[in-house]
Amino acid sequence: MKNTRDRKGCRMLDKLKQILKDKGIYAYMIPSADFHGSEYVAEYFREREFLSKFTGSAGTMVITQDEMGLWTDGRYYIQAEQQLEGTGITLFKAGMEGVPTVIEYLAQNMPNDSTFAFDGRVIGMEEGLKLEKKLKDKNIKILYEEDLVDQVWNNRPSLPNEKAYLLDVKYSGKSFSDKLKDLRKTMEYDEVTSHIITTLDDIAWLFNMRGNDIKYSPVVICYTVIEKDQVILFIDETKLSPEIKQEFAKENVLYKPYNAIYDYVKNLSDAVLIDPTKINYSIYKNLPASTKKVTKQNPTILSKSIKNPIEIENIRKSHLRDGVAVTKFIFWLKNNIGKIEITEISAAEKMEEFRREQENFIEPSFETISAYGANAVMAHYSAKPDNCATLQPKGLYLIDSGGQYFDGTTDITRTISLGEVPQKAKQHFTAVLRGMLSLSNAKFLKGVRGINLDILARSPLWELGLDYRHGTGHGIGFLLNVHEPPNGIRWQIVPERNDSCKLEVGMLTSNEPAFYEEGSHGIRIENEIVVQEFQKTEYGQFLHFETMTFVPIDLDAIEAKYMTDQEKGYLNNYHSMVFEKISPYLTEEESIWLKNYTREI
Repeated sequence: MKNTRDRKGCRMLDKLKQILKDKGIYAYMIPSADFHGSEYVAEYFREREFLSKFTGSAGTMVITQDEMGLWTDGRYYIQAEQQLEGTGITLFKAGMEGVPTVIEYLAQNMPNDSTFAFDGRVIGMEEGLKLEKKLKDKNIKILYEEDLVDQVWNNRPSLPNEKAYLLDVKYSGKSFSDKLKDLRKTMEYDEVTSHIITTLDDIAWLFNMRGNDIKYSPVVICYTVIEKDQVILFIDETKLSPEIKQEFAKENVLYKPYNAIYDYVKNLSDAVLIDPTKINYSIYKNLPASTKKVTKQNPTILSKSIKNPIEIENIRKSHLRDGVAVTKFIFWLKNNIGKIEITEISAAEKMEEFRREQENFIEPSFETISAYGANAVMAHYSAKPDNCATLQPKGLYLIDSGGQYFDGTTDITRTISLGEVPQKAKQHFTAVLRGMLSLSNAKFLKGVRGINLDILARSPLWELGLDYRHGTGHGIGFLLNVHEPPNGIRWQIVPERNDSCKLEVGMLTSNEPAFYEEGSHGIRIENEIVVQEFQKTEYGQFLHFETMTFVPIDLDAIEAKYMTDQEKGYLNNYHSMVFEKISPYLTEEESIWLKNYTREI
């Protein structure tokens, strides 16, 4: 079966290479994106995965007439090496010393006067302009109006056609009308007459509209143009119920077919607000040259990231129920390991089962990372039937999972001892825990960015000469994307991630330091934290984090001798709150277990 898939993949690649030759195209680029720059995409858009077999959420493929390459980041190095084996595709480990970026590779390898192509709908405006600039010296022609993969992808999935629904203001805390009024005030300040929004989470947030077009991300595939007196929504109207249309009629929302935006923007005059990191290259190229283009971040991005008091109260409620589900899962796992067969897949299914018992649960917020032993070294590991490990009563098991609830989005990781844990792994676990606790309890001045706080999470690992190759924290949406800019926590700025803004009261962020030892174990401990006011002094307004996640941390994997008294106090205090908040929702047996599992050290 594996060889059949390999041969089929090779045939598709050979066909695509032949199309390049026939059209006189030297290189063709295929990112992981949809037309909206989404992190997770519908099946219809998974061209790079279709051709390469690499299933990670991030990666860019370049096919030339002579060779093929795929670029991905540190989360996926190991996974990509395994999945690309035998495909003839060279892996480029993005961010590693000496590895060229996609643009650098193209500039170095493309001949003068050759032709480079991509589907302009899946390439961002900013990236497209960088490519233009970089390739100009070689007089390289750029084609962007054709999707060549579509010509070799037989039985391609269709665009999703799921029904949309409204999010009640009791959850969102603010009406569509009020959000639109705020946005138009910003547009007036920026002296623009229209604003193009293509990012699905921004549209969903603004309209208080959710859907099921992308698995794990409750969004609706559409575009919108906000004007002074009307709103144009480019969407398949069959997605909208009479109730939704009645609500949107209050704000003079007009409807046009999904793909009509490309012709519509050709007639935009005066001044238009666009986010160069969000709109796609094709939309930008279709704007009239005479139109004034005001380029800045979508105003909705910051507004969406600062949760209002109603949203925060809802987030507390959803995290409490989610904490009950995860705690029940840990109890089940601890009491059944070695007694019944448990695989990485069956464990993930059991975790979802506990979540489905909770009020307001809709679906997981991302594909559960259920990884035993060495599999946990892959930060975004995905267990499949043909590579699924069976859990044994020894070593460490990592589960990173989350839920979409009507009253919030959750994301939590716990690394769990299933039996005897080697001393070295315990030392690593304790270092990760110390970093997580230190960041959780940070006090900092208003104006601080995540980059200023990251060292708190990494310091215990850096003391050992260790590190992890991903950020420490990412913003989280409200019944939206589990990864949401512009707030985040990492040790260096990565411009394309847009997660280094000043931390504001109401911003919800993950706190997830980690360590991975190849061939042995992966450790990650993650809670969600929200920025709150702390105290105001002569030096300014101080802020702190309120922890939203309440699930026990495995004492069986801790080596307390590596912890300071202050760190032990942090953990004991956290576990006291876990027991207080979670135990009322457990059975008597579960509650007795939790009391011991959260005992003081």
